[in-house]
Amino acid sequence: MNLRNTPQQLFIDGPAGKLETVLAEPDVSRPCGIAIIAHPHPLYGGTMNNKVVHTLFKTLLGLGFIAVKFNFRGVERSEGPHNSDNDNGAGETEDVVAVAETIQKIFDARFDTRTPLLLAGFSFGGAIQAHAAQRLKPRNLIIVAPAVERLSAPPIIVPGVKHDTGYAPRVLLIHGDRDDVVPLKTVLDWAAPQELPVVVVPGAEHFFHGRLHILTRIVLDWCRP
Repeated sequence: MNLRNTPQQLFIDGPAGKLETVLAEPDVSRPCGIAIIAHPHPLYGGTMNNKVVHTLFKTLLGLGFIAVKFNFRGVERSEGPHNSDNDNGAGETEDVVAVAETIQKIFDARFDTRTPLLLAGFSFGGAIQAHAAQRLKPRNLIIVAPAVERLSAPPIIVPGVKHDTGYAPRVLLIHGDRDDVVPLKTVLDWAAPQELPVVVVPGAEHFFHGRLHILTRIVLDWCRP
């Protein structure tokens, strides 16, 4: 059995208590980065075991990333109060920052330069990653059906303005045309001022039932050189 590819559970100190985290390392001598994946809304049953989150986790691991998924505060074995649904996910954004910074410290010696960070998220988790990106300055961002309107997600890209790390992050934004939870129009309206393209999957609803293989293919094609 390949122990590197075997997911390992660990608990990370978060701002509201321990955060239940699952990590897997790729079977390569030099990982291409660290991928932190965030799950859907805790108040509606969202956990790191969500199938879209698992698909992103498995796909990014296969691409050579150290893949990390975790439960937000108050979810399953993570400590702290549940999301209050009225603060634009401020607490959950802090959770992402805590997980990312801890994992970066653990694996910092594996990279010659600043650890390449990829943030990924689905639904509520996608919008949270847009917030977290303001502080973590990831190299790459993958957001699937992000609840950008509900969580007042900030822009990722300001056209004509460079990211303060010297480059703008690469952003992959994926949405289904039959999403009745996060309307496609809200994502298009958020993306348009940023000049961000949106990859629209025909026939896909919010949870990508029967379309996860397409989601995988889009991520693979985008990440591979």
